[in-house]
Amino acid sequence: MKEGIGTFLWKISVALYLIANGVLGLSKGGDFKIIFDHLLKGNAGIFIIIAGVIALVAGVAIILEMFNIKLSFLETLIFIIAIIWVVFVIVELVTWITGGYSGSNLWHVLQKLAVHLMVLASLLIASKKFG
Repeated sequence: MKEGIGTFLWKISVALYLIANGVLGLSKGGDFKIIFDHLLKGNAGIFIIIAGVIALVAGVAIILEMFNIKLSFLETLIFIIAIIWVVFVIVELVTWITGGYSGSNLWHVLQKLAVHLMVLASLLIASKKFG
C-alpha cells in the first residue's frame, strides 16, 4: 500500500457508500430516491435506477483501482454522481432558504447538509478533476 491509512480508509468509505447506494438505488431506495423524489416530486423511478447503476459501477471501479486495475470510465462515472450531488445540495439550500425548514429543526438541517457536503467533497476529490 503506497498511500497512507487515511487515504486508504477514505477510498474504502467512498466505494462502500457508492456500492450501498447503488444497490439501494436498484431497488428504488437509498439516497438516490431521496434526491430524485425531492427534485422530481416523486416521479423518479428510472432516474433512481440509472443513478444506482452508475454508483454501483463507480464503487466497484474504485475498489478495483485500489488493486491497480485502471478503468478509463471511472472519472466520468464519479463526475456524473458529483453533478447529481451538486444539484441536490443546491436544491436543499434553496428549499432551506425559502422557508422549507422551521427554526426548530435547524440543527437537523445543518447535520443533513454537512453529510451531503462531505459526500460531495469526497466525490470531487475522487474525480481528480477537482481534487
